[in-house]
Amino acid sequence: MPTTDAGGAGAARVDVMLAIVDFPMLSTALRAVIDQEPDMGVVVEATSREAIVSQAKASSPAVIILEYEAFAAVGCGTPEAIEEVRSAAPGAKIIALDCRCATEQFSIALKAGAAGILTREALADDVVSAVRAVAAGHTYVSPAIVTRMVDTYVRGKPEAVDDPYDQLTDRERQILLLAAMGHTNRDIARSLHLSEQTVHSNRANLMEKLGLHDRVELLRYTVKRGLLTPSVL
Repeated sequence: MPTTDAGGAGAARVDVMLAIVDFPMLSTALRAVIDQEPDMGVVVEATSREAIVSQAKASSPAVIILEYEAFAAVGCGTPEAIEEVRSAAPGAKIIALDCRCATEQFSIALKAGAAGILTREALADDVVSAVRAVAAGHTYVSPAIVTRMVDTYVRGKPEAVDDPYDQLTDRERQILLLAAMGHTNRDIARSLHLSEQTVHSNRANLMEKLGLHDRVELLRYTVKRGLLTPSVL
């Protein structure tokens, strides 16, 4: 749960649990990234795979970063593990750290109850953005996965020439998906390493091209078109 940061004039701090026991160097690196932020900190690192559930229950973190593999590879959690951790710590938001960077694992993790998903290639800013996003109640998806989703969709489902979606650039398609998931312009700028003004301009352009006026219409568009499913949101 969020705690009060004594050095931050009463500001709430997001307590984070790291459940990455098979790769201690990765866990150490994540701790270093998270602990340097004034609004978050690691409160516990799982000591073993068997202890993850009990430690999650005892520490009541706001966010848990859990190493994850949809198809039960050695050394990674599974969708069942996500469900088990959620039951033990229902107040925690789970970020699945994808072991294989496979696009198809994105929806499986979210359906199992994860609030966000990061790939192993995530940068420090991506990790921080993910923690802040899920702690605020948003769904977070690594920009790398969004890019793959866009590429897969473009290759796999060609549309009519006059389809407004075809007018969007790859960058606008990335921003479309991230915005539909509830990311703010600032979140998107950090994730894609762009300026907020660039994100604002791209977002305005894609809204005009698609004839949309607000996020509700944008969300309906992405669901209707099959870019996102309600279970992901």
